[in-house]
Parts: sequence; C-alpha cells; structure tokens
Amino acid sequence: MAELVFFSGTMDCGKSTLALQMDHNHAARGRQGIILTRNDRAGAATISSRLGLRADAVEVADEFDFHAHVVHRLSAGGRVDYLICDEAQFFDPGQIDQLARVVDELDIDVYTFGITTDFRTRLFPGSQRLIELADRVEVLQVEALCWCGARATHNARTVGGVMVVEGAQVVIGDISVREDEVGYEVLCRRHHHRRLTAATARAAVLSPDVLPFEEQQA
Repeated sequence: MAELVFFSGTMDCGKSTLALQMDHNHAARGRQGIILTRNDRAGAATISSRLGLRADAVEVADEFDFHAHVVHRLSAGGRVDYLICDEAQFFDPGQIDQLARVVDELDIDVYTFGITTDFRTRLFPGSQRLIELADRVEVLQVEALCWCGARATHNARTVGGVMVVEGAQVVIGDISVREDEVGYEVLCRRHHHRRLTAATARAAVLSPDVLPFEEQQA
C-alpha cells in the first residue's frame, strides 16, 4: 500500500541529501519517480545538498497541481512509482491535499522532506498539513548542532549575524552568506530564546571585561 511520508528536521540535518539518496535507491531497483522542489537555494528546478549533490527537479509554483501532473504523465504513457518532494514546507496546504490524493487514488508513494517551523518557531502551513495527513512523520536522526554544541532544534534568521524575529515567513537564504545578507542558523532552544547566534556570542566573548583590568590586579 502506498504511503505519504514526511521526513522533517531542522536546517542542515541532511534532508536534501536523504531525498537524493532515496531517489537513487529506488531508481537502482528499477522504479521510476519524479523529483519536485520549491525555492531551493541553488535556484529553480534544482534539488541541492550542502554536501555538493544536486539533481534536476520539477519546480513547484503556486498554481502547480501534483495530482493533475501525475495523471498527465500516466495518461501520456509514462510510469510513476514514487514522488520525491523536497522543501515541502513551502508547498500550499491544498497541494499537500493533492499529494494525499496521489497516494490514495493512484497508489503512488510520496516522500516529502522539509523543515517543520520557521524562524519564529511557527509551523509552516505546508508542514502543518503534512503532520495532519501523513501516514508517517519521520524525524531525521542526523542531528544539527547549535554553535554551543547542543542539539539544534530551532531555525533562526540572521542579518549580519544578528538574529531577527520579524519579516516575511519565506525569505530564501543559506547558512553561508556575507555579513550584510539574510542568512539562517540552527540554534538550541535556549540560545534561540536568548537570540544568541554564533556571531553575537563571539562578540560577547571579545567584549571588555565588566571589571577594569587594573581593579582585577588590585
């Protein structure tokens, strides 16, 4: 029986790498699938991993209909055994319903990959709908780490290394950016709450001591 599966985790935990590996494993067994994504950091119609892996993909726009797309392929004589859907947090909730129809009506496996919450710790609409509908929700076991070494559980948006908590929910960026660019960083809950990023923590360490040096010598 086909399944709708949601593989979730923070940024930098290997979601896209797993998506590409899963596609490779299924293709190696003679299965034929479609890779789809939205707003990948490498550009449109591409799925990319920070390890350097990448593959062509179908870009999912606002008006994209998963069920209609698969039906069209099948009607044209194509074969579809599974879908690999990366960056699924950016999909519209209605598109998640379409993926469920692909599973239930066409008996095709759908594997989705995405982060659960945004930089404000709020659920992405697409991720929320996946949690509501998925047959299985799998939390990835490759743990991303906060700068302090603890397990990272929250995604933070930064500008010049400083964490921000306001703005549009979707702003495309990466973990390796120039100081004046919008970037992202994974943090443990404690440091996300304190808005303490790697850059601001480093600045705090380099700041002058509270007590003047002369007084410490007295």
